[in-house]
Amino acid sequence: MERKTSKPGRSDRAKSTGKTREDRLKSALKANLQRRKAQSRARITAAEQDTKD
Repeated sequence: MERKTSKPGRSDRAKSTGKTREDRLKSALKANLQRRKAQSRARITAAEQDTKD
């Protein structure tokens, strides 16, 4: 009995999954960057309010 190491159609799935993974990582990176910018702006605003008091 022979043992198959790869499943048929796997390469097609891998190519489409790779693109999906890149898109998912790209959107996650974009969301992370936006969140960090918002946090930075909030810190700056809080620091400005502390110096005004």
